Amino acid sequence: MITKAKEILSGAKGKMSNAVNHLDEELKTYRAGKANPMVFNNVLVDYYGSPTPIPQVASVTTPDAKTLMLQPWEKKMIGPIEKAIIDANLGFTPSNNGESIRCVVPALTEERRRELMKKAKGAGENAKVSVRNARRDAIELLKKANKDGMPEDLQKEYEQLVQKETDAFTKKVDELVAAKEKEMMTV
Repeated sequence: MITKAKEILSGAKGKMSNAVNHLDEELKTYRAGKANPMVFNNVLVDYYGSPTPIPQVASVTTPDAKTLMLQPWEKKMIGPIEKAIIDANLGFTPSNNGESIRCVVPALTEERRRELMKKAKGAGENAKVSVRNARRDAIELLKKANKDGMPEDLQKEYEQLVQKETDAFTKKVDELVAAKEKEMMTV
């Protein structure tokens, strides 16, 4: 029975970890006033009929703190990439020289900062919901295992361990969101 309890705890930790990792990756795509190639990870361009993320059709570099440079692997992709950047409404105005696309990162306005912070908090709440859902699922599985013969003290012990993991992952979510907010408010 103890191996069953360990499996349940391990599964819950995995789900919670995935939620935090997803939040971390999502927050990296938020533009915080300096050039960050990750902002293009979610921007899709039409590549031979299929929507493809920009980093898969061009190399994205940061020659300096306020500039993003995109070097498409095929010259004919310059137009579609420019259109995708404009359509994504990232606040960039792309310009090309026939070889590459340059995007100058403007300073964030106070309104845009507040909008991004609100979005970051929303993403953090979604991650917390996922963590709590993993906790709920684990506790339900422990209760079911108790009905199937697991000792009650073992069930209670593992419920407490699941709660400790939930608290730790919730704290990690709060730390990630707070760090992103601090980064966005730094001019």
